[in-house]
Amino acid sequence: MRVAVLVFPGSNCDHDCYHAVKHVLGCETDFVWHQERVLSGYDLVIVPGGFSYGDYLRAGSIARFSPVMEAVTDHAKKGGYLLGICNGFQILTEAGLLPGALAQNVSMKFICKNTPLRVETENSYLTDGFKKGDVINVPVAHMDGRYIADDKTLDTLENDDCVLFRYCDGSGAVTAEANPNGSARNIAGILNAAKNVAGMMPHPERVCEESLGGVDGLLLFKAALNAISSGKPAL
Repeated sequence: MRVAVLVFPGSNCDHDCYHAVKHVLGCETDFVWHQERVLSGYDLVIVPGGFSYGDYLRAGSIARFSPVMEAVTDHAKKGGYLLGICNGFQILTEAGLLPGALAQNVSMKFICKNTPLRVETENSYLTDGFKKGDVINVPVAHMDGRYIADDKTLDTLENDDCVLFRYCDGSGAVTAEANPNGSARNIAGILNAAKNVAGMMPHPERVCEESLGGVDGLLLFKAALNAISSGKPAL
C-alpha cells in the first residue's frame, strides 16, 4: 500500500494526514508537491484540508488548475482511490471529480467544533466494515463547507447510494439543528458514481489518537486501507 498526500501552497492539514497514515498506521506515504505531473504507484491519493492559494476567487478554484491535478484526474479515471478532506473536497468538486459545490456557511462564520456524523452507506472503501446508521464524531473546521447541488444531483446521490455521511445529533437523528453549515440534506460527505472518489468536509485526520480526543477518524483510515489492500472493488 502506497499513499500520496498532496501539498498545495496554503495546505495546512497535509502533515496531519501524513502522520495519521504513516506514523499511526504504518503505511508507506509520500508528500507530493502540487507542481508534480506524475502520480504512479499510489493506491490512495489524499487531497488534504487547508486554504490552497489562500482561497482566492473561491475555495479550491485555483488549486484545481495545479499541474498535479491532471495526474489526479487520470488516477481517478483509472479507478484509483481518491479522498478529499475539507479544502480537498472543495478542490475535487471544482475539478469535476465530485458533483455539486461547497458554498459559504449559512452563518457566514468560520465553524470549528466536534460534529457527530451518521454513516449513510456501507458500500464504500471509506466505510468498509461500518453499518449504515453508525454515528462517529469527527471535527469540522471551515468557512465554505455548505454542500449544495440541484435537486436532480441530490436525488441521484441518494438513489445511487453515494451519500457517505450526514450531520446528525448524538443519537443519529438528522435535524436542522444538527447541521452546522446549512448543507443540503445535511450532507457531510459524498462519493462519485464509481465509488472510488470520496469527499468529506469533516477532518478524520484530527481524531486518530486518543491523546487528540478520539479515534473515530482512525477507523475511517483503517477501513480505507483495509478495503484497498484487500483488493475489494470500489463498486
